[in-house]
Parts: sequence; structure tokens; C-alpha cells
Amino acid sequence: MSEMIKDNNREPQENLALDDGRRVKVLSPGMMVFKRFIRNRLAIVGICILIFMFLFSFLGGVISPYRQDQVFYKVDSANKEYAGAVVNTDYRFATVDGSPLSTMVRATFNSQVKGKPEESVTFTADGATYTAKKVDDGFWLITAGQDLGKVALLGKIVDVKAAEGKEISPALKEAAAAAAAAGQTAFELEGDAYTLTRDVGKSYRLSGMSEIALASLLNFDAPDPARAGLAADYTFRRNCETAMHRGEKAFEAGGETYTLNAVSENDAEVLDRSGAPVARVSNIIVNPVTSGVLLPPAYREAVTDAIANHQTAFEYVNPEGVTEKHTIQMRGNTYIISTVQQTYLIDMYAAPGPDHPLGTDDHGMDVLTRLMYGGRISLMVGFIVMILENIIGIIIGGVSGYFGGWVDTLLMRFVDLFNSIPYYPMMIIAGAIMDSFEVDPYLRLYMMMAIMGIMGWTGVARVVRGQILSLREQDFMVATEATGIRVSRRIFRHLVPNVMPLLIVQATMGLGSIILTEATLSFLGLGIKYPLASWGSIINSSSNIYVMTNCWYLWIPAGLLIVLTVLGFNFVGDGLRDAFDPRMKR
Repeated sequence: MSEMIKDNNREPQENLALDDGRRVKVLSPGMMVFKRFIRNRLAIVGICILIFMFLFSFLGGVISPYRQDQVFYKVDSANKEYAGAVVNTDYRFATVDGSPLSTMVRATFNSQVKGKPEESVTFTADGATYTAKKVDDGFWLITAGQDLGKVALLGKIVDVKAAEGKEISPALKEAAAAAAAAGQTAFELEGDAYTLTRDVGKSYRLSGMSEIALASLLNFDAPDPARAGLAADYTFRRNCETAMHRGEKAFEAGGETYTLNAVSENDAEVLDRSGAPVARVSNIIVNPVTSGVLLPPAYREAVTDAIANHQTAFEYVNPEGVTEKHTIQMRGNTYIISTVQQTYLIDMYAAPGPDHPLGTDDHGMDVLTRLMYGGRISLMVGFIVMILENIIGIIIGGVSGYFGGWVDTLLMRFVDLFNSIPYYPMMIIAGAIMDSFEVDPYLRLYMMMAIMGIMGWTGVARVVRGQILSLREQDFMVATEATGIRVSRRIFRHLVPNVMPLLIVQATMGLGSIILTEATLSFLGLGIKYPLASWGSIINSSSNIYVMTNCWYLWIPAGLLIVLTVLGFNFVGDGLRDAFDPRMKR
């Protein structure tokens, strides 16, 4: 009974014929394209590759702890030039009163004593008369004259007259007359020096000489800064150097006795009564290589001793108590002192490791981070250039194909004109101009995208024009004209959408070629510039044999990313072409 009730409640099922239209599942055109697309395995692989590239480029740069222009350094030991030493060949002057000697006096002195064997030289500078007396090689005492009067020769009679405000003793008159009669230009009386300078005719000016300065090739350094005043004192320097040239072991200055500990004839250490060093005298000048570095007096002494003893290396205990080994090399007339120092160096060409999975490049930057940011640039260039090409091409091709006639002829000759312009020479010229004007890297990127877009729209224009020439004669276009729709709406609302499937396929497949073009320009140094990175500019850093053979991590990853991205776009383009083809099987 229950079975009968169930059978009665069942609705009758209608048997449909195999050719009945209700058995056909109706799909929208978009869904039909999508189903054909996802059946293409290579297209799915291309989509996966592109998803990975976008995540790697745009999300990876956010996750990376480094910046694309961040330079990394390492602490390493390097043999660096630390100081320089030279044998002094320029005279140094010290005056009795501590005031500087005028430039004219110093220049005249150098010109008078250079290359001359005389033991005494008289010269005039700044309106005064000076006499330089040679004590020893490289050591002169300079005296200055005071006008005392005039000596005139009148036949056999010699007349000596005192200058206004001056007095001349009878002994001095007699000595001056005798010197003038004998033709002498200088004489001494009771330990004082006098000079006779020709004035007019047979008359001379009588001058008395007093010591005012010394000129020496030796340099005085004080180990203790508190003794710097003593090392610069005139009497101390005069007596010290005089004792050195005489071979004496001690001298007096300022009521104190000092001991000379001679290393060579031009190198000595001055000690006080307690044996403490007060000055170092040497003809060797030691200066640091780096400005702002102060060399300790002990280091200067160590360098001076090593050079005086003709050593090529020496050891020095720095203020921290660490023994440093320094080497001496002769370069021209200069001694170069080098030592091994701990220094910060740019971490170039570092091998892959925990901190840098793909190592560092020739600028010490993380390669993996540069690849991430470089992917942004390469992908952005591809899409923006493609959009710019399609906008220009759709407008020119749509207008040309719709109107035809003279408009079509004019615009197509304009396209031919652009096609006749050589692409790469123009890009090379543009890159050279931007280099000469030192264009900002970001502005250079925008200008490069604009130039690539303007130079590459002609292919899109031809495709759009050809498609619209065939579509404008169809019935739906006759209907749009009959209903009075304006021309711009007919072109861009009814004609262009029918061309879009073909343009999408062409754009997808063209993205890869644009990325390759950008990579080529960057590799040639005409594209992206530092600090921006692109895959092409990264490969450009490996354009020497050392990097190619030893630093695979610089160019292989960037090359693989370019290859995979171009393959991904080509796979997707092939898939879209097959999906939009109405002859494909459903």
C-alpha cells in the first residue's frame, strides 16, 4: 500500500530527445573563453609564473629588511698608507724676537744662497741690508744692518760722516776708512760686523750688523706639547744646532744645560738634566697621509730613526700598547710609511650566505633585494609602455579605419614615417642626451617609458585599422548610423570593443618583448640608472670575465627571472589566443 502511495506522489519525468535545445547548457561568451583558457595547461603555468613574479617583486620588496640602495660594509685588514716622510730641502727660519721674517727677505735669501759656495752673502730686501753667514751646510745666521753714516773717497782722503742721530767712534771711523780704501764690503771691529754698500759714485753707506734670525734645514719637534715653546726658542735652536755641527755633546740655553744624543749628523735627541727628552732635531719631516690625523711625537721619532738607519721596516708601540709593524718604501723623493689597519671596506662580491642569500654586487648591495626592486621596474615598464602604445595605436588606427579615404592615407603615411625611424639608434641618442644632462634616475625612468611607448605604437595602429575596415561595413554599424549615434561613440563604443580580444592577445605577447627591450637598454647602460635597479642593469654589472666566471649569483638569477617572466607572458598570450579563437572545440 505504501509503495503505491509513493508511486502516485512521484512526478512524471519527461524524456528529452538528444537534439533537444534544452539539453544544451548555455554559457556566456566570457565563460566560454575562460573554460577554453583554463583547459590550456601552458596558460595555467604562465599564470602561475606571473603570480610568482608579481609577489616576488611587489611583496618581496616590502618583506625584505634591506633597501635597494643600501650598501654593506665589512671590517677587514688592509695595508694602507699611514704617513709620509721627506728629507727637508726648504730653509726654516727662526727670529730673535719671535716675529716672522718677511716673505721678501726669505725669498731673497733663498735666491742668494742657493747653489753658491760663499761663506757670507750680503743682500738687500725691503729697503734694508742683510748679511747671511754660513755656519755649516744647511745652517746660516742672518744679520741686519743699521744705517750709521756715509763713507766718501776723495782721492787719497777718506771722509766718514755719521748719520743723523748716530755717533761713530774714532776707531770705527778708522776701520771704515781702511775698509773702503781696500775695496772691502764688510769688516769686523771688536766682534761686531759692519758692511759698506756702494751709494753714489765713490761713496758708501756704513751699516752696523746685528743678528736677527737663523735659517736651517733641520726641524725641531717637542715630544711634550708643554715643551713646544722651548723647541721654538731662538737661543735654544741656535745653540743646539751650533753644537750639533761642531760635534759637541752638550750646549747651554737660558741658563740650562742640555745633552745631545746624536743619531746622525742631521738627527739628534735633546735631553735635559734629568734625562727627559725635550726636543727631536732632524732634517726629516713626517706628516700623516690623512688630514686631521695627529701623529704622536714618539711615532715621528720612530720613523726618523728608521730612515736615518736605512731600515725598510720598524715596529712601533701605539698608545694602546699594541705593537704595530710599519714598512717604508721610497717613492721619488718621499718615504711612504704603510701599516696593516683595521678598516671598513665595501662588501663587494660577497658569496651567498645567511645574511645575503644571493650575495652582494659590485656596489656592496644585497642582490636578492635588488632583484625584487628590479622586478618592480621591469614589470612596471612593460605594462605602462604597453598601455601607452595601445592608447595611441587605438586612437590613430580607429580614426584611420573608420573614416578611410584621405584620412586613412594621411595617417598610414604618418605610421610609415614612424616605422622608418631606427628604434635602437634613437634610444641610444636619447640615453646619451640624458647622460650628458645628468637627468635624475626617476625622471629618466619616466622619459624612457614615454620614448618606448611613442616609438612602438605603430603595430597596434595597423591591427586596429585593419580590423575596423572589415567591421565598419557590417549590419550593426549600419544600425548605429541609422540611429544617429555620434562618430566617436561608434568608433570607441561599438568598433573598438570588437577588436579588444585581438588587442589583449597581442598586448600579452608583446609585454615580454618590452621587458626584453628594457633589459637590453639597461644592460647597455642606456636604461635604468643607479640607485634604481632593473634586471637588465643587474646583469650589466657582470660584464667582465671575473664576475662571469666567479660570481654566478650576480647574473644567473636575473637572467632566469627575465626568461621566466617572458615565458609566462608568452604562455598566457598563447592561451588567450586559443581561447578567443571561435574555431576551437568546446
